[in-house]
Amino acid sequence: MPIAISSTTSDADASSTPLCHIITPVGMLGYGLKEDETTAALRFYVATGIPTAMILDSGSTDSGPDRLAQGKMGSPRTSYVRDLRKLLKLVHQFHVPLIFSSAGGDGIDEHVREIVEVVEEIAAEKGNDGYSFKTVAIFSNIDKAVVRERLNAGAVSGCGACVPPLTEEDIEASSRVVAQMGPEPFIDAMKANPDFDVIVGGRAYDPAPYVAYCSYLSGINLNDWSSPEVKRQFGGFTHMGKILECGGTCAEPKSHGAISTVFRDGGFTISPLTPTARCTPVSVAAHTMYEKSRPDILHGPGGYFDLNAATYEQLPDQRSIRVKGSVFHFSKESGLPYQVKLEAGSIIGYRSMFMGSFRDPILIKELDSLIDVVKGYAADQHSQVSEKWELDFHVYGKQESATPSPEIFIIGEALAPSQELATSIAATARIAVIHGSYPGQKATSGNFAFGIGGKHIIELGPCSKFSMYHLMDLEDGEEGLSLDDALEVPTYKEVNGNGVPKQRKRLFTQSVSMIGKGDRSLKTLLIPTANGHTNGSTSNGVHNATVTTSISNGAKANGRTKPVSLGDLAKVVRSKNAGPYEITFDLIFESRDTYMRVKESGLLSTKTIASAYNLAESDIVWCGFFDPAQAFKATIPRIRAGKRTPGGSFMENDVHGSQQHLALVNLKLPEELVATLV
Repeated sequence: MPIAISSTTSDADASSTPLCHIITPVGMLGYGLKEDETTAALRFYVATGIPTAMILDSGSTDSGPDRLAQGKMGSPRTSYVRDLRKLLKLVHQFHVPLIFSSAGGDGIDEHVREIVEVVEEIAAEKGNDGYSFKTVAIFSNIDKAVVRERLNAGAVSGCGACVPPLTEEDIEASSRVVAQMGPEPFIDAMKANPDFDVIVGGRAYDPAPYVAYCSYLSGINLNDWSSPEVKRQFGGFTHMGKILECGGTCAEPKSHGAISTVFRDGGFTISPLTPTARCTPVSVAAHTMYEKSRPDILHGPGGYFDLNAATYEQLPDQRSIRVKGSVFHFSKESGLPYQVKLEAGSIIGYRSMFMGSFRDPILIKELDSLIDVVKGYAADQHSQVSEKWELDFHVYGKQESATPSPEIFIIGEALAPSQELATSIAATARIAVIHGSYPGQKATSGNFAFGIGGKHIIELGPCSKFSMYHLMDLEDGEEGLSLDDALEVPTYKEVNGNGVPKQRKRLFTQSVSMIGKGDRSLKTLLIPTANGHTNGSTSNGVHNATVTTSISNGAKANGRTKPVSLGDLAKVVRSKNAGPYEITFDLIFESRDTYMRVKESGLLSTKTIASAYNLAESDIVWCGFFDPAQAFKATIPRIRAGKRTPGGSFMENDVHGSQQHLALVNLKLPEELVATLV
């Protein structure tokens, strides 16, 4: 039941009254979850009488374009069955809703339907006769004709500076297109189906289901987008969702899942599910940096949220953090259209590969020469082939120094219009690697240790690439859910000059089904109380118990090693893809004192990043410091073979961008900075 905040509600009341509890058992459906931790959390929070829900994400483009291009689910179907079997048992036991988005990993309509079938199968299993779930499926596929029409109208643009313009050829080649829904379709579905038990969402902005549940309960009016109160509420809901959708990644050590208590003003608390983990102001603030281009302004459907005024307060339990001050800026404030991100992949051919290693020091020294011979031989043996094909090599362990590597591992990868041709190219190249000659050769009986797993050539099947990662302008109202006239939600209707409501076309659709044979009359509806309830970790009047540790002269005198490189100072140094077209780097410092000294030293700058990664300064997407997390962040284009290239596809060797940070780890510290730390 929605709780509307009236104009007479004081800020103090709004900040002290819990709106709901949200439990995220794991950061990704299908990855496995700890049922005992989730059960214990539900037992505690449901007893407060405050609305409680399990919400989690299920999608990502991190692993490349195969899911979209080939219709592959992100995890095996059995993994979704395993996780949903546990979650649906908890829905039945505690009478709480389960909401998740991007079903199957990509959120395509086929996978939304398949996951609904999984729910049906589980409800029909022996012993589950009492299950009864009103299940709403929300679909996010976009007709190519709509995309083509918007492209021709100039209403499609790249999602970020690194994304090339969309073409008609890209649209045609795309296997299917999905749009990252905002919270609006979920809100509409909840209003139309207030007794829902399960919502299986299509592709959505990761925080969308979190924002939707809070918005639904609060009765927030999204048409009142200029209201400071609405901007503050929506900003808090979005910030909370951004943190929780990754489960307990914001904790130290990382927890499987996390819990949030959300307050009526948009403030919220975050706690880890795992009892031995804890959240700190730095760990929670730092999470907004994770896999994003920048840490302070985060764009999504319908606008962006601004974290520059956000505060992070350690609560007395020393495990929980209270967050306030996030603000959402709606696109309409600036007269801009609502935008959704389009995602699609296409199949560009078929791949085959082989792999193995070299130990001969003479060959290792002449490896470049041998690879040239191999490529030439493969080209000569396929000179009659008119179709375009490619052959290239991943080389691991090669040292650019006077001392040769003791062993080098290679993977040869072939791409061609057919699997047969790709395999022929790979097989020919493997023979050339085994028997090819090179300067100074002594080992004439074979160059190559191969046959790992008993396989000479491995056929990899279709090869995909991202064909769409673009923003599409929507017409007013299209961001909502298409419902029957009788169920249309008045909030999103316009009234024309003569007072007659205007029906708006909406892009997203739903289906509703009753799953299971249980008696729904036995379900207990949890109605929010007037003032809500809190527990020790979410009580009011807590003081800031943040504790920081600085590097002091005493610590150095007691055996601390003199820092030499940047990696010696940073508590966290990581790289990660920020979408398919960018890689981002985070450096987080444990000590505020160390952070400030590094910041003031001038060591880290756009120039530093450009030099470390052999880029022009103009190529750097974003670079700067983020005080709440005691961190430095930089984002660069994803480049392979000298070209800007999206993640995945032919010759990918690090789709997550997770091993790219060593240039920063090894950055030598200037003596003047070291002197201030000793």
